Amino acid sequence: MKTKLLLLLLMLLLMLHKPIWTLASPYPFASSPQVPLFSPFPNSMSASSPGIVMGAEQRQMDSHKKMVIAIAIASTSLGAVILSVFCIWIYHTKYPSKSKGKNVQRSDAEKGPASAPTLSKFSSIKLVGTKGCVPIIDYKQIEKATGNYKESNILGEGGFGCVYKAHLDDNLEVAVKKLHCENPCAEQEFENEVELLSKIQHPNVISMLGCSSNEATRIIVYELMHNGSLETQLHGPSHGSALPWHLRMKIALDTARGLKYLHEHCYPAVIHRDLKSSNILLDAKFNAKLSDFGLAITNGTQNKNNIKLSGTLGYVAPEYLLDGKLTDKSDVYAFGVVLLELLLGKKPVEKLAPAQCQSIVTWAMPQLTDRSKLPNIVDPVIKDTMDPKHLYQVAAVAVLCVQPEPSYRPLIADVLHSLIPLVPVELGGTLKVAQLPQQVLPANPHEDSSP
Repeated sequence: MKTKLLLLLLMLLLMLHKPIWTLASPYPFASSPQVPLFSPFPNSMSASSPGIVMGAEQRQMDSHKKMVIAIAIASTSLGAVILSVFCIWIYHTKYPSKSKGKNVQRSDAEKGPASAPTLSKFSSIKLVGTKGCVPIIDYKQIEKATGNYKESNILGEGGFGCVYKAHLDDNLEVAVKKLHCENPCAEQEFENEVELLSKIQHPNVISMLGCSSNEATRIIVYELMHNGSLETQLHGPSHGSALPWHLRMKIALDTARGLKYLHEHCYPAVIHRDLKSSNILLDAKFNAKLSDFGLAITNGTQNKNNIKLSGTLGYVAPEYLLDGKLTDKSDVYAFGVVLLELLLGKKPVEKLAPAQCQSIVTWAMPQLTDRSKLPNIVDPVIKDTMDPKHLYQVAAVAVLCVQPEPSYRPLIADVLHSLIPLVPVELGGTLKVAQLPQQVLPANPHEDSSP
């Protein structure tokens, strides 16, 4: 109502016979013509030629009147422009776009999940419906695309099934997660992941292209990540040789960006709950993306009794393991463990004997805070390849992230800001280096399959 009254008042002012700007005119004769005017002629001419002076004064008055009219017209035009801009501003303030009124997750979904525009380009892909806004792909086509789930096409294995490489089209390679849902927990994870990923769209979160089902089998189709998981790169046959220091820092930075999006830009906030190196996937350009959202929950549901303890040994935060307390700081702890993996090249839990295991946190903590010992425990692949100051800084960030007390851990946003200066500009940070070593650049010939 106040906005309408204000607009009405401004419109009435514009309709006045004399614009309001002339009231403050610097020319007093505009409102009081009887005031004597200043004559541009010399005094001698005024004394000897009164008629000429009066004529000159009349012409001067007419000239000033024309000037006032011109100024008034110009002022009115300017006022109309200002009023138009003001009205537009009020309208957009009072009636913001619908997308801004939605929560962040829904806003991302409205931009369109990467699935719809991607699959629509391939006429050979048979869609049989939608699950919410997620395309449902014909199950028989998926089965054929994986070679009937051929063992040689397995990319990885999980608790409820495997992930396969598939060719849905001559020009489209994808990853297919096959879940056996005889177990109610598997069904719940499937529903949870499909619901969350349908609302999330971020460069550092895996893109879901579609889903499918057949009896007790559930399928989720993702973009294919050509360089596999961080776990495979670090602890597989190559033992991290494809990951030099700067590239490891880039992966850490990408992971932090993905977590920051989940924690601070999704509403309600999303807690991943199963962050680990096997759930950090790398595309053809070694861009890192978070995956496997089956155990993820939204903030506010973590205290419900139906949320059971889940996660992977070595990454689970102490407060969650002992008391069932789950917050975004639990993800920060897991991130700290991943950072230690990148730094030390060791697994989160290593066997010392058949019945004895050791946590990377327990083993590394005393040496991480000792500058004389730290260089000796760094992964040999990257040893002596970084600025010592950067090494100490990353070690300090890792130590803070794995603190037993959650309140002592930083927010993921703080971690992100600490890592940005350590990553070269070419890889997404702000560090300026003369020339990156050739090995920093992706060696995989495939192009990024991100939509």
